[in-house]
Amino acid sequence: MNPTYHPIPLTDNAYDQQFELAVNGATALLQYQLHHQYLSLIHTEVPAALQGQGVGSALVEKVLLWAQERHLTIIPLCPFVAHYIHRHPAWYQLVAPGYRPAGAAQ
Repeated sequence: MNPTYHPIPLTDNAYDQQFELAVNGATALLQYQLHHQYLSLIHTEVPAALQGQGVGSALVEKVLLWAQERHLTIIPLCPFVAHYIHRHPAWYQLVAPGYRPAGAAQ
């Protein structure tokens, strides 16, 4: 994650079922559904003003850390999240087995 985004807090907007990361007056979001120990990550949106700056990746990493702290299992339905996890295979440990590539670590 770009160190610039480390101090920016992740907001869990449970009412709207989305995580939010506010950067320079704009807000990136990741929509989710929480079912018991499963966290389905559905859709990521990054405002045009923030695109190409690593904000989406920072948002995903912060959400994965949030899930890890709560011992949740991830279901990556959002293609952006799935691609991020594919690029960072250490996160496969959080992903539900049916959503990991063949041969991915448990």
